[in-house]
Amino acid sequence: MQRPTTSRRRFLKTATLCAASLPAHQSIKAAGEKTGAKPAGNNPIGVSTYSYWGFRREKYRAIEACIDLAAAQGFDGVEILQVQMQDFSPAYLQKLKRHAFLNGVALMGLSTHQDFVDPDPYVRRHNIEQTIFYIRQAHALGIPTIRINTGRWGTSKNFDELMANRGIEPALKGHTEEEGFKWVIDSIGQLVNEAREAGVILGLENHWGLGLTPEGVTRIVEAIDSPWLQVTLDTGNFLEDPYKRLEKLANRTVLLQAKTYYGGGRWYTLELDYDKIAKIMHNANYRGWVSLEFEGKEDPVIGCEKSIKLLRKAFTKS
Repeated sequence: MQRPTTSRRRFLKTATLCAASLPAHQSIKAAGEKTGAKPAGNNPIGVSTYSYWGFRREKYRAIEACIDLAAAQGFDGVEILQVQMQDFSPAYLQKLKRHAFLNGVALMGLSTHQDFVDPDPYVRRHNIEQTIFYIRQAHALGIPTIRINTGRWGTSKNFDELMANRGIEPALKGHTEEEGFKWVIDSIGQLVNEAREAGVILGLENHWGLGLTPEGVTRIVEAIDSPWLQVTLDTGNFLEDPYKRLEKLANRTVLLQAKTYYGGGRWYTLELDYDKIAKIMHNANYRGWVSLEFEGKEDPVIGCEKSIKLLRKAFTKS
């Protein structure tokens, strides 16, 4: 290869420095405009192991069984529900990674649970340490993102009561939501360096608790202000005005969890327009994964089969 001239070397150095000074999204946009890259579309479609197991179907408890089903049904990837796993040894994690690879599916998400809404600092510290354990599991599995939650007050008698109240519950007696946000921001703030070192993006879900609203999720993400904390966006967790609320978080999303309810939902059923949701995500230039979370009462294999057809149609641009 011919060596560049002095003037060309100077030009290349200047161009490199200019590109480096641009924010990442501006550099990407400029590159796309120059090469004529296609806009967002044709998102890969995955499925959560939760869609098959659902906390109650023991025949689908094994992650390997869910991977086999996902591959047979034509999904591109699998999101693992962490509480579904029964073995966390390094050997087992590598076995899972191998199993997915041989089935031609990506392991693209790890869905985890934590609760930082607790006045006891020891409880919050335990949840921080537990989440670090999850981050390291994801790294070992080659998974690029994990779903995290804020946690909630726990003042509802049970989950049925929480759902009857549309996900809203009062603060613990003697405490305020302001305190809750402080605990959550402080706790998640202690995780971002671990996430960065592992190369695993934390995706804060719009879940029950302080993440119930887009404003609550945004407040936490903006307060921590790290590229290693973004949003896992769940289409089924905004029970009122879902499209307006999804739109508010679309440009921060690193994983889209898509709920379907064939056969009717256990606690509620949402009639979601996935063509409309796909348009929202494409307008936000979302190119990432769509992960099915089937929550209907229909047989999960049939429900997932119907769901992949629905999602493929909505998230494929001709």
